[in-house]
Amino acid sequence: MAELSVRGVRVILGQREVLRGASLQVRPGELVVLLGPNGAGKTMLLRAILGLVPRRDGSVQAGGDDPAQLSAAARARRLSYLPQSRPLAWPLRVRDMVALGRFAHGASPARLRGADAAAVGRALAACDLHALADRPCDTLSGGELSRTHMARAMAAEAPLLLADEPTEALDPLHQHQVLSLIRTYADAGNGALVVLHEAALAARFADRLAWIREGHVVADGPPAETLTRERMAEVYGVQATVRRIEDDWVVAVSGPA
Repeated sequence: MAELSVRGVRVILGQREVLRGASLQVRPGELVVLLGPNGAGKTMLLRAILGLVPRRDGSVQAGGDDPAQLSAAARARRLSYLPQSRPLAWPLRVRDMVALGRFAHGASPARLRGADAAAVGRALAACDLHALADRPCDTLSGGELSRTHMARAMAAEAPLLLADEPTEALDPLHQHQVLSLIRTYADAGNGALVVLHEAALAARFADRLAWIREGHVVADGPPAETLTRERMAEVYGVQATVRRIEDDWVVAVSGPA
């Protein structure tokens, strides 16, 4: 199991400071959702954690190592990454796309054996993809393709998962299925940092919500403490009614703050 620790990370691109001393932690067994408006720095924070953009200041530790200092294969075994943009380079079968998640373990998608084949099978089942396993990916709907990419990330079975908008293009049923899958992954002792836009959905599944605005994490805590009308106004600039009904949340936005 591995802990993710991000402390005071700054990123400057050109003349713009896109991350301003961002800090957060993801402990084993936690699902942390990163919330914030477009352009707040959510995707940039994930990329900075992975070392895909240069950090001006601050530190990142994933299981005791800086991901930026690891080889690509070692980093992929430590952190599984589901990016926001997932272009298709060629029309792989669904099964083979998911099998790419085992590449860092030395597995060939064409010759899966033992633990690698079992990991791919678990990922296909968890993402409800067995019926599509032999379909070319370029014949899938947007939602089916999103689930395929999610399965690829899960097949890596890394102790940490970074997922950038994994519910994009999914219908409500599959949104809940994907987040339930990530919740189960965290409950097994792994750590997950997930970018979402839907605050109510995030609160339903997350242990903690990390709120980012203008490149800085302005709040971090359990949904019951941080999901408030004041926070929605501060971070998103909207008037919102926030209600909790047992384990579910309702967030109704009425207009600009």
